[in-house]
Amino acid sequence: MSGDDLVGGDELKKRFETAFMPNYGVPPVALARGEGCTVWDADGRAYLDLIAGIAVSSLGHAHPALVEAVTAQARTIAHTSNLFLHEPEVLLAERLRALLGGEDGPAGRVFLANSGTEANECALKIAIKYGKTNGRSYLVATENGFHGRTLGALSLTGKAAIREPFGPFGHEVRFVPYGDADALKAAVDEDCAAVFLEPTQGEAGVVPPPDGYFAAAREICDATGALFVADEIQSAIGRTGTWFAFQHENARPDVITLAKGLGGGLPIGACIAFGAHGEILAKGDHGSTFGGNPVGAAAALAVLDTIDRDGLLGNAAAVGAELAAGITAVDHPLLAGVRGRGLWRGIVLTGPHAPAVEAAARDAGFLINALQPDALRLAPPLTLTAEQARAFTAALPAILDAAQSAVEAAGDSVVKEN
Repeated sequence: MSGDDLVGGDELKKRFETAFMPNYGVPPVALARGEGCTVWDADGRAYLDLIAGIAVSSLGHAHPALVEAVTAQARTIAHTSNLFLHEPEVLLAERLRALLGGEDGPAGRVFLANSGTEANECALKIAIKYGKTNGRSYLVATENGFHGRTLGALSLTGKAAIREPFGPFGHEVRFVPYGDADALKAAVDEDCAAVFLEPTQGEAGVVPPPDGYFAAAREICDATGALFVADEIQSAIGRTGTWFAFQHENARPDVITLAKGLGGGLPIGACIAFGAHGEILAKGDHGSTFGGNPVGAAAALAVLDTIDRDGLLGNAAAVGAELAAGITAVDHPLLAGVRGRGLWRGIVLTGPHAPAVEAAARDAGFLINALQPDALRLAPPLTLTAEQARAFTAALPAILDAAQSAVEAAGDSVVKEN
């Protein structure tokens, strides 16, 4: 399609609203193409992409390595189902096992899926079967945690507003405050089958726990025999400056789930269970028609190779630190601070102004995500440069000024209407 043939954003929004279920609402921007860390909307306007498809586009947009891998694989064979095997899935499973340090501990066994929710469904099945086999009756997860929206994953998600309309669920989950190791210890005993934790709560607003929390969870599970399941859907594949966030505390889980950044834009997920736990699911216990398809596996291999070759773990750490420092240096009444690690940051506000700040940033040419009323998510491509990070932090004071004016104008409007 040529530039002259592109459909405008307003027309696409109207057609979207007519064609789709209303669960997403109508997104504010219709994206047409991307290159590197920049995207363009259907009307030709450019934006610096600081969301990366919700921490997915690890290499940015149209990266040559990803384009070449996907094109070559689609030209060769695009799908086999799980009735047959293919080399890309085997290579990917072997690569993940190596990255997870099989030589330093029990090697992992891999299940490939299409998404993070599906990876967590696999982990949940492992936990349930482990519990039934060993007389363990309940699971533990955290308040405000997020593990997905399918019914199994939703049962572990500690957000009542999205969980309760679809209950009851078929197993008991006990929720504890996130980051409170004492509360976790009190909730986990020899009847607990598994503990599900995020290294940092992503959808809650990029909320990290106190230092040592993940290591404490590992010790609690060791003491009681509960499985320790790490949901690294959002945090892994270099997002925090290491391949996996659990490595910051050397707290290896029994089961880890991956997705998002693994495929660099192609849908793929993985559940890896270590040692004997990798043998829990027997033949026929689980499966996926599309899981581990050749194109997705080829994309993931290209992502892992490029991160390694181009030093993107170090880039995520260094540019992420510069991004955080630039935000911290801004003095503004709407800004309370910044949290997170690497290129996974939460901008914390002094009030429920995140939608206004997101809109002002978009008007200024930056895509960020208002994921809580008082918090915005930054999860840019791992290829983000220091110059691009500085461009955003330099623009942030004016963005906050514009948001403050919009908030004040909305307040005046409400007063006048009343």
